[in-house]
Amino acid sequence: MIISGSRVISYSDIQERIARARTGFDALGARDGKPIAMMLRNDFALFEVVQAAATSGSPVVPINWHLKGQEVAYILSDCGADLLVCHADLLPQIGDHLPGRITLLAVATPPEIVEAYGVPPDASGIPTGRISWDDWRDSYEPSKESETGSTPMFYTSGTTGLPKGVRRKSMRPEQLAAVARVGATAFGIKPLEGQVVLMNGPMYHAAPHSYGMMAFRNQCTLVLQPRFEPEELLQLVERHRVTHMHMVPTMFVRLLRLPKQVRCRYDLSSLRFVVHGAAPCPPDVKRAMIEWWGPVINEYFGSTETGIPVWHSAEEALMKPGTVGRPIEGGIVKVFHSDGTPCGPNEPGEIFMRQAANTDFEYHGNARARAEAGRSDLVSVGDVGFLDEDGYLFLCDRKRDMVISGGVNIYPAEIENILVGMVGVQDCAVFGIPDEEYGERLCACIELEPEASLTSAEVQNFLRAKLANFKVPRDIRFMSGLPRETTGKIFKRKLRDLYLDGKLHPE
Repeated sequence: MIISGSRVISYSDIQERIARARTGFDALGARDGKPIAMMLRNDFALFEVVQAAATSGSPVVPINWHLKGQEVAYILSDCGADLLVCHADLLPQIGDHLPGRITLLAVATPPEIVEAYGVPPDASGIPTGRISWDDWRDSYEPSKESETGSTPMFYTSGTTGLPKGVRRKSMRPEQLAAVARVGATAFGIKPLEGQVVLMNGPMYHAAPHSYGMMAFRNQCTLVLQPRFEPEELLQLVERHRVTHMHMVPTMFVRLLRLPKQVRCRYDLSSLRFVVHGAAPCPPDVKRAMIEWWGPVINEYFGSTETGIPVWHSAEEALMKPGTVGRPIEGGIVKVFHSDGTPCGPNEPGEIFMRQAANTDFEYHGNARARAEAGRSDLVSVGDVGFLDEDGYLFLCDRKRDMVISGGVNIYPAEIENILVGMVGVQDCAVFGIPDEEYGERLCACIELEPEASLTSAEVQNFLRAKLANFKVPRDIRFMSGLPRETTGKIFKRKLRDLYLDGKLHPE
């Protein structure tokens, strides 16, 4: 079953809904690779759309529901979708930017999402003149077809600011079986093992999407948390005896900031396998989570393009603090200098990797970008790091984010990992800005937690206690909100442009 707030649906009921939606998609001509776009929060309808699209042979295109009209219109135009399924309360932010060819199906926003996001009650229903997803779906007879095949097309961040659609080639049955084995290792989800999975991250991201759909296809009990809130997560784990979760390091930081009496209040003994990824996890944070939850914390490293080639357990994390893991079954990882020669152990370079179980991919309509990302049959997404003498991978930073100051390479991710642990800091971004003497110097933009107050001097003193002085940003800026790319990552290029335009003012 799937649980969301007070609502519950059985797998037999949702499978019937999927079969009806499949008939409806076919009637609209959504087959033979024609994409189906969705802009949905984690809800029953999301699983219906994804699975019905897959059985229709059409790739689903998950759209980040933070995006606004022109951003959504770009993705719809680029992918070529003629159909968009969207939660009702998100329609106003799209406005009148939808391409004229688009058929829009609106999903009523459920009460638990209304409450979690403070949606005005009058914005949660189906607007007059719009087609209701539920009514449309239920107007069709269930499809008798059962083939599966298509995989989602995710839009990734681009250095130009325009996202690229990652479209993977279809898989043969033996390839699907290999991917399932990799997923079982990386995510810990296996059939018929009575797993209770808590989904707390948005499924427009590739990793939570893959994780949630793997749990769905294995018919795990799925608990949907409408919006991540630390203490509520602990409550849900205790209430539903949750065994599995997918998380990101920011969630760990926020959980660890709960008062000790709150953290000790809940029974978390049901947890068996918690996996995290998406961003490097500071070793101190990882250690603290393992001490609290036990050796159930696992980590993977990969990307939409590469799949998951790298993974490690809690025991390995304690043995190799800071690692993102080592290759698992089918995982290939190599590190190269800028001149193309291989790096030796502990020598930083650009990381190229792939998961051999996955089929190759293309950047939709952008063959040049695909060619530039490859080296032989491996792929780089711009990460810099090194393999140690035991084959464990460590990250330094993104290639495009590295700062060269006075001839010294500085990796902002190292500074960000320390800074996010400072009390009062909700999120941060460190990047390079021009400097007449050193070529570049560091600037840190900080989003404070509600009611928090910090000064530049306090931030710099905190960092000096943990980092070499040359790694401490000379410029500190405080912002009420950091600009984000379509994938939710902080948009450093926009921050740099704001600084250069004189729009980032000191305190």
